[in-house]
Amino acid sequence: MSHQTGITASEDLKRFFASAKDGSIRLIKIAIQNEELVLDHSEPPVKSWEEDYNKLILRNLEDKQPCYILFRTDDHTSQGYEWIYIAWSPDFSPVRQKMLYAGTRATLKKEFGGGQIKQELHGTVKEDINLNGYRKHIESQNAPAPLTNEEEELDIIKKTEVHAEINVGSKHQTMQGIAFPISKAAWTKLEELKQGLVTYVQLSVDVNEEVVNLEMAENIKVGSLPSKVPKDQARYHLFNFKHTHEGDYMESIVFVLLQCLSTRCQATSVPLKSECCILVVKPHSQQLLNKI
Repeated sequence: MSHQTGITASEDLKRFFASAKDGSIRLIKIAIQNEELVLDHSEPPVKSWEEDYNKLILRNLEDKQPCYILFRTDDHTSQGYEWIYIAWSPDFSPVRQKMLYAGTRATLKKEFGGGQIKQELHGTVKEDINLNGYRKHIESQNAPAPLTNEEEELDIIKKTEVHAEINVGSKHQTMQGIAFPISKAAWTKLEELKQGLVTYVQLSVDVNEEVVNLEMAENIKVGSLPSKVPKDQARYHLFNFKHTHEGDYMESIVFVLLQCLSTRCQATSVPLKSECCILVVKPHSQQLLNKI
């Protein structure tokens, strides 16, 4: 959470903000002077906003002095023109100045009117905020969010669909999941995990026998978990995580599927074991949770 500095906009700057929103101003440069936000410089539009962008912005940046830039685009909404808000904090500026400008950034946005700010940029080098840097910023915002673990699993399943030659009488064949049974020994240790007799249980999938087997069950501490992870096999890991939360003692069963990613795995077995583990995790994870 950022800490506000208490610095606010001067009355002159507030009046300039009001007059600049009619489209007559392309760029506003704001500085902090004598514990106030003040107008440092302004520029009128020359050509389109994209043509003005580098020419006007870059020449107003100093190598060792932070500042704020408000740059008007040619787009507008019912509230008025849309602006780009740039916080310039070069690497070689004094630390105190960096902290001061960082702590006042939100205040300036509020004083100007956040509803009219289309995008916000923060830069320490000019490449961060030139027109190319701005476009990269937009691309990163529009990029799809990273897949969750569940979405990744579904994506792998979709990619492993078995397609036959398609005609009027053909059917589309896909793998819907594999419900391997869990061995008696594995269920016994899961019951001991539930009762607190062991803290860790490791299970494996035997693809040939089509069964989920017990690999090990021990009493270990959380720091020993990495040593229990095989580098050449996919495994289920269940661990009783004993911890405190907000002063309360808690025990939580953590259920993890770690897939085989090592190059030491046989090339033909890695996709098979990995996929079987993914397909078996859905039906058996509920069984395991019910058991625990």
